[in-house]
Amino acid sequence: MKEQLQYLKNDIPASIVVFFVAIPLCLGIALASGAPLFSGLIAGIIGGIVVGAISGSKIGVSGPAAGLAAIVLSAIGTLGSFENFLLAVVLGGIIQLIFGILKAGVIGYYFPSSVIKGMLTGIGIIIILKQIPHFFGYDSDPEGDFGFMQVDGENTFSGILNALNNISLGSTIIGIIAILILILWSTVLSKKGKFFKLVQGPLVAVVGGIIYYVLTEGNAKFGISTEHLVSVPVPDNLDSFFGQFSFPNFGAITNPDIWVIGFTIALVASLETLLCVEATDKLDPHKNITPTNRELLAQGIGNICSGMIGGLPITQVIVRSSANIQSGGRTKMSAVIHGIMLLISVILIPTILNKIPLSVLAAVLFIVGYKLAKPALFKKMYDLGWNQFIPFIVTILGIVFIDLLYGIALGLFVGIVVILIKSYQNSHFLNIEGEGNKDGKIKMTLAEEVTFFNKGSIIKELDNLPENSYLELDVRKTRFLDHDIIEILEDFAFKAKERNIDIKLISERGIAENPPSYIEFFKLRKKEPFYHNM
Repeated sequence: MKEQLQYLKNDIPASIVVFFVAIPLCLGIALASGAPLFSGLIAGIIGGIVVGAISGSKIGVSGPAAGLAAIVLSAIGTLGSFENFLLAVVLGGIIQLIFGILKAGVIGYYFPSSVIKGMLTGIGIIIILKQIPHFFGYDSDPEGDFGFMQVDGENTFSGILNALNNISLGSTIIGIIAILILILWSTVLSKKGKFFKLVQGPLVAVVGGIIYYVLTEGNAKFGISTEHLVSVPVPDNLDSFFGQFSFPNFGAITNPDIWVIGFTIALVASLETLLCVEATDKLDPHKNITPTNRELLAQGIGNICSGMIGGLPITQVIVRSSANIQSGGRTKMSAVIHGIMLLISVILIPTILNKIPLSVLAAVLFIVGYKLAKPALFKKMYDLGWNQFIPFIVTILGIVFIDLLYGIALGLFVGIVVILIKSYQNSHFLNIEGEGNKDGKIKMTLAEEVTFFNKGSIIKELDNLPENSYLELDVRKTRFLDHDIIEILEDFAFKAKERNIDIKLISERGIAENPPSYIEFFKLRKKEPFYHNM
């Protein structure tokens, strides 16, 4: 608690930025999901206050996720009512609790760094591309629709072309002004004094956007029409406000479709959360490590709460989390405060929120996207070699041209293929010295770990040994030798006699000339397969 109070000066300004990023995304994801707009705000509030308070992440921010929009849209239609769908959200939260108890959070550590960096860069690019229409006042596709094929029937690039042919002058002017304010604030004014660090550029840009809208309201040329503004539901009174909440239909608990969708929500939401956790920990300049199993428990509780009062499914979200990091957030209080601000604003000032131009929020997201997808990162990944660069690029292309989850899956698949290729080449696991010597002596040294991935290259090298040669097989550095490899060596020992190849096996356990059984040699002092020095 002391730490959280100590960094309030950092967390409050960051929470304001996250708040302005979250509003259009909460509403847009709900619209793209075919759900009531208020359900997106509920998910944002729960994600901030409940998940933020329970989570072990200092900089992660949770809310409704774009990656689940297509699942939600399909599920509501399949289950026949939004209330039935809410029951699936609650069940999904319970399943996530089980995942956390079973310590399934370790899954997040098995995604290659190249794929995680590709995910961050791809999201940065897609944020920029998707915000271009909103920046020019073309809002046919809702905020939060990050898929290449959009819910308005267009795709990412046709949407941009249509926006350029249907520019709204008022939205574009205030969008440009907002971009200039943000750049000036971050590069010049933020270094001039404490005031400019406490008051964030996005807040100034949003206030400027509201003022511009009020001053130009009704002006046919420079004004901004209501469809280019934030659209928070405005209740007439307290009863109508509470009337926006929905509750799950527990009478449908025996419907098997609800259980299937509940499990799907739990699985996809958990995977997206774990990927976001891995990504945000890499972005965090203070290198905090998020406890993944606790995160699954927090997300499960959040989804139970969200489903119980009419909210969309929740995950940790990279767009909000990266905005939080970029704005200097230090503790979980920034996530909690942003949730409190969402709650207060939808109750007290929805009409003021509805004066914010979407083009101003697009300008804020441009900056977030650029910081995620800096051009220097492409050069850095290229310099690391093709085995890092190819999964990185494939992940980006998949996110831009399909969607987030497909992009990650493609990047992971290519990453696995790269590992298999490198294993087959075996440059790290197998070295041959002295091949072609006049005396026919060949030395083969196996690396620390040799697994079934290396079978192909080892078989190839052994089959290529010339007849009447002498093989010295050194396994002194080998800590793990897969049983599959032992079988290969056993088979080769049999064939070596026919080709007049003598074998000398060198290990810290001893030296064997033409060992009759490699398995027995490696099990000399153990009952298990070869685990050297373990």
